[in-house]
Amino acid sequence: MREWWIHVGLICIPLVAVYLHIPPPQLSPALQKWHNAGEVFHFRGRKIFYRDSYGALGSSDIVILLHGFPTSSYDWNKIWEPLTQRFHRVIALDFLGFGFSDKPRPHRYSIFEQASVVEALVSNLGLSNQRVNLVSHDYGDTVALELLYRSDQNRTGHLTFNSLCLSNGGIFPETHYPRLLQTLLKDSSFLAPLLTRLTNYMIFQKGIGEVFGPYTQPTDAEFWDMWTGLRYNDGNLVLDSILQYINQRLKHRERWVGALTSTFVPLHMIYGPLDPVNPHPQFIRVYQQLVQRSTVTILDEHISHYPQLEDPTGFLNAYFNFIHSF
Repeated sequence: MREWWIHVGLICIPLVAVYLHIPPPQLSPALQKWHNAGEVFHFRGRKIFYRDSYGALGSSDIVILLHGFPTSSYDWNKIWEPLTQRFHRVIALDFLGFGFSDKPRPHRYSIFEQASVVEALVSNLGLSNQRVNLVSHDYGDTVALELLYRSDQNRTGHLTFNSLCLSNGGIFPETHYPRLLQTLLKDSSFLAPLLTRLTNYMIFQKGIGEVFGPYTQPTDAEFWDMWTGLRYNDGNLVLDSILQYINQRLKHRERWVGALTSTFVPLHMIYGPLDPVNPHPQFIRVYQQLVQRSTVTILDEHISHYPQLEDPTGFLNAYFNFIHSF
């Protein structure tokens, strides 16, 4: 009997070793097309992927899109072309540690650094003196609030805002309910290294599927593209470091919520009400109570945490109505 267990162990050890070092999946044609259309610039020695499309003639308007966790700029693919028909330039980036950008480890990822990445991109593109419209989602919301704080404080290198449109994100720590795996990854220094390696496509698909509505689930190909973007450059191994942003939101709540409540920049919120991470009506009540200068669009009741992917038409209609309102 003892020898049997030894044999099982000898078989399992190399299998586990192979599993933990499974290579990332190949890019799908759609994801490869997105990658080929982008460029990179260097931020403090790291490569940052971005896309910069020229669109509408006769317009000088610029829109910059800030994606969420744990995905990438590809989150904006369904609304990219319509935005280029309205704006002169449409710009999106993969934050450090996400998508096609570098994913250094070990590294102390922070919202402050990601805001500096955005400022550096704007400077690199020669847009430092241009008024820009920001559209953000999830993790990108908090980066946008740090950028808003710097702008209102007239910090060196700050963006000049024309408008800010937020969408489903944990702006208020008191109304934010991270998923169990996120909590384990951000708070368990013992389990996190193991969990980041053990997380596979099935676990990822289940977790992401839970924050989409039942009638707006991604296709198998879309799930796979999200997973591929995460696995690119071993991005799964930095999830625990990036997730410290949840703790940063709590620590710097006064700074970021304060910027939101005191700014005179035109504000709008596009909200999918089925979101289990920022649930309705709790989240939107707090938002409307604290951010009284902002307008709000609540999408159909079956739209959840990824409104730009679940209801791109509704998202665009809400955004264009906002842009045309001032």
